[in-house]
Amino acid sequence: MKGRGATWNPQNRFEALAYVVDDEAERDESAPKTIYLRDPSRSIIATNDSPDIGFEASINPYRGCEHGCIYCYARPTHEFLGFSAGLDFETKILVKEDAPALLREELNKKSWEPTTIAISGVTDPYQPIERKLGITRGCIAVLAEFRNPVGIITKNHLVTRDADLLAEMSEWNGTRVFVSVTSLDPNIHRTMEPRTSTPELRLDAIRTLTAAGIPAGVMVAPVVPGLTDHEMPAILKAAREAGAQWAGFVVLRLPWAVAPLFEKWLEENFPDRKDKVLNRVRDLRGGKLYDAQWGIRGRGEGIFAEQIEALFDVTCRKLGLNEKDYDLETSLFRRKTAQGSLF
Repeated sequence: MKGRGATWNPQNRFEALAYVVDDEAERDESAPKTIYLRDPSRSIIATNDSPDIGFEASINPYRGCEHGCIYCYARPTHEFLGFSAGLDFETKILVKEDAPALLREELNKKSWEPTTIAISGVTDPYQPIERKLGITRGCIAVLAEFRNPVGIITKNHLVTRDADLLAEMSEWNGTRVFVSVTSLDPNIHRTMEPRTSTPELRLDAIRTLTAAGIPAGVMVAPVVPGLTDHEMPAILKAAREAGAQWAGFVVLRLPWAVAPLFEKWLEENFPDRKDKVLNRVRDLRGGKLYDAQWGIRGRGEGIFAEQIEALFDVTCRKLGLNEKDYDLETSLFRRKTAQGSLF
């Protein structure tokens, strides 16, 4: 299905009823259009206490993601909304139009203790609709106003649009941007991450951000064993040459409905590698396609997990990545007061 990662909607695990198309004449072979829905959420900052996540607070301006990455671990979150983790996830996008206003309100509360806020963590803040709506940019503007640091993870070159705000924040050590690069192979990229920026544009984003004085890094994520794991040194080298100072990696995760979606994608696009990839995933997950244990879910375990980590560490040392600290400044936070608003 052109422009889409998933080609079907698996059953929502929380719903007893499902719509099944069994009449061939009823099938629409063209890619479904994206629908945008208003999200009525009245809070915007989410917190977590997971020991293997590098941030405690995050913002996600959108629920669902039009990028359509077939492996996305966030797909099952759409099931909590009554949708499917398949095509619904990438065609029914909930939009938090009030996110900047809600963020300003929450930062102004006396209970807020300044800490780095990640924009992303679930879905990409720079998916295509952001070009029109500018919700992510609005949130960054609020964080700059309050001098609350922000970390960003994205697969989209659109992040360079906000280089002016991010450069301003970088002057007081208030931001880091990580660009995710999964593969340099155009065929893999085109089918696995259909509506994301090309690998060349992602590397250009690192280059553009660095030139603007914005500290940038690269996430090799996800590493797909048996398909993209051999590309790690080349990705790290290309990112370093573009100006990346830091790097990280995450091994493929296949929770809930993501597993059958990914299996079908392999059948449709890389049938000759399907068994190799899935068997390697099982080797990393104790014989299963997924293990949700903290500390294991993002790395895996066993000999292949050790090999991936060793390859990453050796390459980073060789390239001079991760040599600098990237803690951000929280002491400059400034809350808007009623008295201050008079001036």
